[in-house]
Amino acid sequence: MNATQEKLKVQLEQALVAAFGADFAGVDPILVSASNPKFGDYQANVALSLSKKLGKQPRAIAGAIVEKLDVSEICESPEIAGPGFINLKLKTAYLEAQLNDIQADPRLGVPAAKTPKREIVDFSSPNIAKEMHVGHLRSTIIGDSIARILEFQGHDVLRLNHVGDWGTQFGMLITYLREVYPEALTTANALDIGDLVSFYRKAKLRFDADAAFQETARQEVVRLQAGAEDTLHAWKLLCEQSRQEFQVIYELLDIKLTERGESFYNPLLSGVVEDLEKSGLLVENQGAKCVFLEGFTNREGEPLPLIVQKSDGGYNYATTDLASLRYRIQQDEAKRIVYVTDSGQGNHFAQFFQVARKAGWIPDDVELVHVPFGLVLGEDGKRIKTRSGDSVRLRDLLDEAVSRAHADLKSRLQKEERQETEEFINEVARVVGISAVKYADLSQNRTSNYIFSYDKMLDLKGNTAPYMLYVYARIHGISRKGDINFKELGNNAVLLQHETELVLAKYLLQLDEIISSVEQDLLPNRLCEYLFELSQKFNQFYDRCPILQAEEPQRTSRLVLCDLTARTLKLGLSLLGIQVLERM
Repeated sequence: MNATQEKLKVQLEQALVAAFGADFAGVDPILVSASNPKFGDYQANVALSLSKKLGKQPRAIAGAIVEKLDVSEICESPEIAGPGFINLKLKTAYLEAQLNDIQADPRLGVPAAKTPKREIVDFSSPNIAKEMHVGHLRSTIIGDSIARILEFQGHDVLRLNHVGDWGTQFGMLITYLREVYPEALTTANALDIGDLVSFYRKAKLRFDADAAFQETARQEVVRLQAGAEDTLHAWKLLCEQSRQEFQVIYELLDIKLTERGESFYNPLLSGVVEDLEKSGLLVENQGAKCVFLEGFTNREGEPLPLIVQKSDGGYNYATTDLASLRYRIQQDEAKRIVYVTDSGQGNHFAQFFQVARKAGWIPDDVELVHVPFGLVLGEDGKRIKTRSGDSVRLRDLLDEAVSRAHADLKSRLQKEERQETEEFINEVARVVGISAVKYADLSQNRTSNYIFSYDKMLDLKGNTAPYMLYVYARIHGISRKGDINFKELGNNAVLLQHETELVLAKYLLQLDEIISSVEQDLLPNRLCEYLFELSQKFNQFYDRCPILQAEEPQRTSRLVLCDLTARTLKLGLSLLGIQVLERM
């Protein structure tokens, strides 16, 4: 709820008490944005809900509320419509004062969280010895945007990269490399990441087909867990090799993360099993130690167990996730832990969350949130794959977006007969290409699958990053053309006279409500929708209202609206991880 709505809600609550007595303190006035602008800006629907309780017609109830309602500083005189809706229209003078206030505020009127918390966002999470592919795109981009919004709101955010850097795959890979490329286990950067991935695939094929190799690989895992010097050294080299490649992607996407892989929690796994045993939750089933879950059954309808220690004494993902959860609560002191993974892992999170709650490990003031997302699909509606059937490398996908942005820009410059340096072209192509990929993902409701289309995401029209970047650049074009320094416009300059100015002003003042909703619901597409609508409303204002040619004081007022729009776009896009451009 934005600041204006909050003020109106308080006044309506007071009017309810004044009209009907103290019993009505705390009754929700049901204040919502008006469905049609011709009825005003807000609508209170409480009269309809009180009709039965008060034994009166809703219009009579609405009349009694309005009689006691004092919103004269904010709104025109309230109007009663239909069966008893109370319509409220914001005063132009109030809107002008609000815009003048936020003009001097670097946060544009968005208040920080009243009670900042320690929050953890767990996202990206690639696997060592494998390249990041299109499947890592959504977790990385969505997780980063959520972290940015929480940080902006003043929360103490720990961005964790829970990489897969432990387990059987390392025994398998090290065993194979001992045979075919021992130098890779003793010398840094002896292999590039592509070769490492190729060796990993070959090792997996060998592991699946050769029982003797399988046993040797398992022994190698035992040596790794025991801290054998040569195996540990080899493991560190392989991890570092992958880490360097991940970092190339993170720098390209402007992502900051603290790596804390599965290996970090390895010393804590036995303690998880011991404590579950003490709590009486563990049941032995076919040699494995399990916790049986409520609400989960197998195909036969029998209760489904969550295995925390396998029959051979080994541990699995669930054990590691339980250990990491305890560490994050006890050592990191997190109050909200957000896991950004694909929706296919929903059951896994529901299961280990349930085990942790049954064990009493989750304090009442700690919130666990799984943030699920859908698949990235090709234009054929199927999972994106290479021609050979492999997952598309994330690096290739991003490079292709930048390459296409580069070609589009060159073509546009040619048509406009405009000369620009190669440095300018490369920088614009980089920003546009990466921004287009990020925005195309974030603008979808994350729970849905979406179709990946370079043509659509790079379009200068429609709900795309290039469209909004162009609006931002257009505003800076106005400042260059008029030799205007937006910072020197001064306060108390806004005068709203044209209808498009009023529409734009009202929308600018909704930013706080949007950011607050994303902070709670963790749906970045709501911010995308807001920025797209804002861009459209600015373009309508730009098309219908002269700016540089306007007479004073209208000219300065319209320049202030331009500046506030540009700053709102820049702030909003930065919370999506998107950089802006002053020229395109």
